[in-house]
Amino acid sequence: MRAKLRYLRVSARKTRLVVDLVRGKSVAEAINILTFTRRSASEPVRKLIESAMANAEAGNANVDRLFVDTIFVDEGPTMRRFRPRAMGRATRINKRTSHVTCVLAERD
Repeated sequence: MRAKLRYLRVSARKTRLVVDLVRGKSVAEAINILTFTRRSASEPVRKLIESAMANAEAGNANVDRLFVDTIFVDEGPTMRRFRPRAMGRATRINKRTSHVTCVLAERD
C-alpha cells in the first residue's frame, strides 16, 4: 500500500503545497481534489495515489476504506545549468527535482 515517485521535475517546495491538500483524506476525495487543482505537481501526485491504490488492491485491501495515511516530499538531485549573462559572465540555473512517497491505510 505504498508507492514512490522519484525524480519529479518540480521543486520540493511547490510539490509540498499540492501534497498538503490531500494528507489524511480518503482516496476518492484526494483524487477528486487533485483532478481539479491547477498546479503542475497535481497530476503526477494523483497518478502516484492511483498507483498506491492499485498496489493495495493487489494486496487484497478494501479500496473503499483506503485513505492517505502518510505522504511526504523529499528533495531530489538538482540539475545545474548555466545561462550566459552580460560581459562574458554566466550564472547558474538550478533545475530542482523531488521524491514523493505515499502510504495508504485502511480506516477502521
